Amino acid sequence: MNTALRTTFVLAALSLAALFAALWLGPIVLSDPFAPDQATRTIVFDIRLPRALCAWLAGAALGLSGAALQGLLRNPLADSGVLGLSGFAALGAVIAFVFGSAALAPALAVSFALAAALVVTTLGWAARGPASLVLIGVGLSSFAGGLIALALNLAPNPGALSDLVNWTLGSVEGRSMQHVALAGGLLAIGAVLIFAASRGLQALTLGEESAAAIGANLSSTRTLVVLGAAACTGGATAVAGIIGFVGIAAPHLVRAIAGHDPARILAPSAFAGGALLVCADISVRLLPTDTELKLGVAAALIGGPAFALIAARLGSRGGHA
Repeated sequence: MNTALRTTFVLAALSLAALFAALWLGPIVLSDPFAPDQATRTIVFDIRLPRALCAWLAGAALGLSGAALQGLLRNPLADSGVLGLSGFAALGAVIAFVFGSAALAPALAVSFALAAALVVTTLGWAARGPASLVLIGVGLSSFAGGLIALALNLAPNPGALSDLVNWTLGSVEGRSMQHVALAGGLLAIGAVLIFAASRGLQALTLGEESAAAIGANLSSTRTLVVLGAAACTGGATAVAGIIGFVGIAAPHLVRAIAGHDPARILAPSAFAGGALLVCADISVRLLPTDTELKLGVAAALIGGPAFALIAARLGSRGGHA
């Protein structure tokens, strides 16, 4: 059994442990989350289980898309935000809130992420090269950020402004099994597309010219990865809002253990992202604050320092972060 496969099993077990812990822990600590009384069943199966699953699916989607995009662009700082996918997904949700159609926010988040992916792949197809994809994505991300800021500035009432701010800070509070189905379905679609491009990602480690020389279809690899990342990001943003850092950090945390093969770190990066976000969500529920800390804020506060320490240790050893 190779190191990447062992890491995948360990992170899968860690994900299951985090999900079970999420059923026990919260503002009310349950002695037996599987007790037959109605109050316990409501807390566990109607509130905590959908919330924990949404957090895991969003984290897994961001971890998987981040690992794929870092392999495609050969850029350790790449994630769905670099290509403008998460920015456009958030823009779709913001437009729904501005026009008073909060129920359409998930659908518009997914639609806008896919639209951004189509723009990136269409323009990148003609321009070719990872640098062109990054520049196109940065332009789209800046454009989406400007439109979101404009929406915040022109929010029609305090209620709409509150919804917009809550969405941009990220949260899985109050999610249902319908949200789980949405995020799970899009993660499955994105995973199929990304894993179909895994051989191309491996070939790209040799450089574009060498990859093309050994028969890798670079255009197909780019299209599959960008569309797969868009499906994953759209689903994650639809149920959890804007969650930063996970897409960058999860592949780095895995790469330090499982090596640098971009195809072999896809699955462990997904499990690492899922476990990281479930742990972050448990933390925000246990904090004794009057207002619950938003998940996006907690993910950055927990993962940022850990990521910086790992990067510093690898740098001091002359390794790759």
